[in-house]
Amino acid sequence: MKYTEKKIISVSGDPLLSLQQLSAKQLTEPVSYPVYTILFIPKGKGSFQADFGNFSFEGPVIFFATPFQTIHFKEVPKGKLMMLQFHGDFYCIAYHKAEVACNGLLFNNIFLEPSISLNPAEAVSFESILSQLKAELTSEHPNEAVLTAYLQLFLAQSSRIKLKAMPSKLQPPKEALMEAFQSALEENFLNLRKPADYANLLHLNPNTFSKRCKKYFGKTPTTLIQERLVLEAKKLLHLTRKSIKEVAYQLNFEDEYYFSRFFKKMTGVSPQIFREKTGISIVADLSI
Repeated sequence: MKYTEKKIISVSGDPLLSLQQLSAKQLTEPVSYPVYTILFIPKGKGSFQADFGNFSFEGPVIFFATPFQTIHFKEVPKGKLMMLQFHGDFYCIAYHKAEVACNGLLFNNIFLEPSISLNPAEAVSFESILSQLKAELTSEHPNEAVLTAYLQLFLAQSSRIKLKAMPSKLQPPKEALMEAFQSALEENFLNLRKPADYANLLHLNPNTFSKRCKKYFGKTPTTLIQERLVLEAKKLLHLTRKSIKEVAYQLNFEDEYYFSRFFKKMTGVSPQIFREKTGISIVADLSI
C-alpha cells in the first residue's frame, strides 16, 4: 500500500481511500464507482438521483452510495461539496457492523432514502472530521489506523443521526399495506418476481398497488423487486466465495448466463467485474 495526495491506493493501483473537493456540476452525468461513495453537501438545494430513486434536498446533507450504484444530480446545488470514497478492502462495513451499524442503514437498503439531513452543529462536526481526515491523508506519513478511526467515526455519527431521525410512531393505516409489502418482499423475493404476485398477497388491485407503492417508496414494485435481487447478488458476490454459477442458483435464476445479463443490465457491469473491482470481503472467510 502506498500514499498519494488525499488518496490511498493499493499496490495494484486501485483507490482504497480518497477525499476530494469538487463542484456538484461535475456529477451532472450518471456515474458509478466501484467503491463506497459519500457526498457531503454543506449548503444549497437540489435533486439527487441514485439508481431509480430521486431525492430532493437542502443542505447541509450527506448522501451515501454503494459500489456500482449509478448516481448524479438532476438539479445541481451551488457551491462545492466533499466526496469521500473507500474500498471494502480498506474498511469492511459488514465486518465492523457492531461499531458503525451502517450496513442496511446508510448503505444497502432499497427502501430508505440514502441520505441524512444535518443541523448546523452536526454539519460543523462532520466538517471537522473531514478536515482531520484530510490533514492525515496529506501528511508525510499517513497512519492507516488513524484514517480508519476517522472514517469509522464519520460512519458511526451518520448512523446515529439516521436512527434518531427515523419515525418512531406508527405509520398511518393507509400505509400499513406498504409496510406489509416490504416484509413480503424480504420473505419472498427469491420466488416471487412479479408485482401481481405481491398485489395478490396484499389483496390489492395491481394498478392500485403500483400507485401506492410509487407514492410511498418513490419506486415502482418492479424496481423494488429487481433492486432487492441485485442487492442480494451483490452481497453474495462480495461476502462469499461462491462461484457465479452458485450465486445464480441460490437466487433461482435459470442459469448463470441469464443471471449475468440481468446483473449487468441493472448495474452496468458483469458479476465477474463487480467481484474483481469490489473484492471478496474478509467476512467470506469467517466461520458462521
